[in-house]
Amino acid sequence: MIIQKEITLPPFKRGFHLITKYITKEFNDLPKAGLMNIFIHHTSAGITINEDADPSVREDLDKLFNHIVPEGLDFLKHTLEGPDDMPAHTKSSIVGSSLTIPITNKQLKLGTWQGIYICEFRNNGGSRKITVTLHY
Repeated sequence: MIIQKEITLPPFKRGFHLITKYITKEFNDLPKAGLMNIFIHHTSAGITINEDADPSVREDLDKLFNHIVPEGLDFLKHTLEGPDDMPAHTKSSIVGSSLTIPITNKQLKLGTWQGIYICEFRNNGGSRKITVTLHY
C-alpha cells in the first residue's frame, strides 16, 4: 500500500531547521513496518538527517556550508536571482533532495539523536513543499 501527502512548510530563515514534527503530525498512525520517503520540491533547499539534540550543530552546519560554498564568487554566471541563488543550488546538490527512513513498530526508525532537517540555502526562500510517501 502507498499513501502520499504534500506538506507545505512555513518559511524558514537561511540555515538548518528541524522539521520532524511537521511530518509526524501529518502521519499520526504509521504502519507497523514500512518506509517513508521525503522529497523536497526545490533546487535551492535540501533535506537531510542529523543531530536534533544540540542546536549548535545546526548553526555549525550553516557556517561550514557557507564557508565551503560562499556567495560572491566572481566566476559564477547564474546570478540573476541574487548572489545566494547559485550557491544555494550547489549546496542543495551536495545535501540532496530526498530521504528514505525505515518504519518499525509504528515509529520512524531514527537514531536516538536524529531529526529530519530542511536545509534552507536562500536568504529569503519562502515556504517550501515536500512530498511524503509511505510504502507498506
